[in-house]
Amino acid sequence: MTEMMTHEEARNQAAEIVAKMTLDEKIDQISWKAPAIERLDIPEYNYWNEALHGVARAGVATVFPQAIGLAAMFDPELLTEIADVIATEGRAKNNAFTAYGDRDIYKGLTFWSPNVNIFRDPRWGRGHETYGEDPFLTSTLGVAFIKGLQGQAKYLKLAATAKHFAVHSGPEGLRHEFDAQVSDKDLFETYLPAFEAAVKEADVEGIMTAYNAINGVPASVNTRLLQDILHKEWAFEGHVVSDYAAPEDVHENHHYTADAAETMGQAIKAGLDLVAGGIEQSLHEALDRDLLTEADITQAVVSLYATRVRLGMFADDCEYQNIPFEANDTEAHANLSQKAAEKSIVMLKNNGLLPLNKESLKSISVVGPNADSVRALIGNYFGTPSKKTTILEGIQKAVTPGTRVYYSIGCGLFQPHAESWLAKEDERESEAVISAQHSDVVVAVMGLDSTIEGEQGDAGNSQGAGDKESLSLPGRQMQLLERLLETGKPVIVLLTAGSAVSLNGLQDHPNMAAVINAWYPGARGGDAVARILFGEVSPSGKLPVTFYKDLSDLPAFTDYAMTNRTYRYYTGTPLYPFGYGLTYSKVEVTEARATVADEVLINATVKNAGTYETEDVVQVYVKDDSEFATPNAALKGFQRVHLQPGETQEIVIALPKTVFETVDDHGKRVINNTTFMASVGVNQPDERSVELSDNKPINVIINL
Repeated sequence: MTEMMTHEEARNQAAEIVAKMTLDEKIDQISWKAPAIERLDIPEYNYWNEALHGVARAGVATVFPQAIGLAAMFDPELLTEIADVIATEGRAKNNAFTAYGDRDIYKGLTFWSPNVNIFRDPRWGRGHETYGEDPFLTSTLGVAFIKGLQGQAKYLKLAATAKHFAVHSGPEGLRHEFDAQVSDKDLFETYLPAFEAAVKEADVEGIMTAYNAINGVPASVNTRLLQDILHKEWAFEGHVVSDYAAPEDVHENHHYTADAAETMGQAIKAGLDLVAGGIEQSLHEALDRDLLTEADITQAVVSLYATRVRLGMFADDCEYQNIPFEANDTEAHANLSQKAAEKSIVMLKNNGLLPLNKESLKSISVVGPNADSVRALIGNYFGTPSKKTTILEGIQKAVTPGTRVYYSIGCGLFQPHAESWLAKEDERESEAVISAQHSDVVVAVMGLDSTIEGEQGDAGNSQGAGDKESLSLPGRQMQLLERLLETGKPVIVLLTAGSAVSLNGLQDHPNMAAVINAWYPGARGGDAVARILFGEVSPSGKLPVTFYKDLSDLPAFTDYAMTNRTYRYYTGTPLYPFGYGLTYSKVEVTEARATVADEVLINATVKNAGTYETEDVVQVYVKDDSEFATPNAALKGFQRVHLQPGETQEIVIALPKTVFETVDDHGKRVINNTTFMASVGVNQPDERSVELSDNKPINVIINL
């Protein structure tokens, strides 16, 4: 294999190109819509592209499960494979577009993904773009995704961009002026590890700054973050781009600088290279006012062109330029999306009704606002699926001939009317109840979609700016669910959502047979759900976030301290814990031991004691009782295991000694102990996880 081009080689080539540019041309190139320089034979280039869970906003592409669903797989190897497919499709589309001279937004090779922010609060509307609440899981999956996007050849397949740097997770409505106050301990323990891993382990090519300020300094001009930490401590060698119009926020909303020229002077000197926004021309005034030098501008443009060089844009030997248009949206890619959806689905409750027996099922009622919703499949930042299967369609395709499938929308997603404002409110509720009464079993497809939870300006939830005000099902969904349970028929609740949702106690109703969380499962989501329901595949996803009963004991949304947040710090009893998820079988760790050498090896014996073929995720949580450790045991290793009924496997999970470090109040990492307790099982060692799963992990003492 050809060795990957080094950053030094790329910067040298880039410097030669940039040396030929005039000052005006260099300033023009700092825009995300970089114009052509015809005299140098450089075409225009638009840096803005998206690939959160498939090539987005550029027409037809494979739509994978939303990022939070991909996290629920707990499968970095599969995530790398998915990212490689996304990169193939991104290259295929770019090759075709540029051949036709189309270099518009969403058609380039610099992708503003992944989102490795920590989903610290279930109210945040963009949490479903992330890999959840845990810095270790987020770091592992972010690295896997970046490596898949960028590839391992001479040139980058795509350039990934880790966002939003840093300490960014809502509220959406305040993001343009919000100042996130954070301690050094929380900064280095929770908010920065995924970015550090992206730089050090995945050589991520891009970093995107956040809108908010951090301890008083807006992210796009934050010298501590961009210079001291990113470039000096982590030795980052790629380029830094702002979130869209974030530089404008510095003076217009944060009032940190007096005007655009001062903002641009500080931003470029801090380490920002690319302006997504419209104030890069203020660099002329900034130069006139001696707020920076032309050398500072040159350095930024060289960083940008080094990325373009690494992408092979100025080369004639880039193998990715031969990827044909036919490589986009293939059947194999669609099959991979369905496979991911199947692995991402989390079964939260099952009283034994599932899996359903097709042969004995005479009638089934599929109701709810998300039952036949395409929006509930695709999340946000999505491409256009050429084929799609809603959950209703998946069930209709899967049942045996002669089985009656009743359908009713039942209620609106959040509106008092389901379909017609001319009718009385709740006009479809009686239809749903009637269809339930005529069925053997009810599948209630409820939850959210990206019109309710999402990015400010994208989500239709203008009142919450994309954030949630509660964890309850919105609108009349709870009312409909209560009516369905009153019919006496067994009810399976199927949630499509990108965040924690509470059923307000109805999960314990005697007629609630099962609860399944399908996230936003992608274009083939309906097929994946049907295969789960009818037992063609066992559910095996795990929660990458804590499902709380409600918001009553959580800190304020604007409080960025980690106290009583996420499973590592939460002191209450969750509804469904992080790392939890049932299968149709009974997988258990029967033995475990630790061997300490250069790293700690956890040897575990894993047995499928049930009657169904399944996968499960063996998880290692480490409890440290020293001064600066998190109050609860924290995830430090995991491995997905496939087991036949009755099969036993021996697995080894390697824990680098760095996972035993704690972060002190100054943000410094230290190993502060010699003895640790590792819990090895298929869920957390907490009481609630053990109660729900009837599965207690095995404890192993580790002496470093």
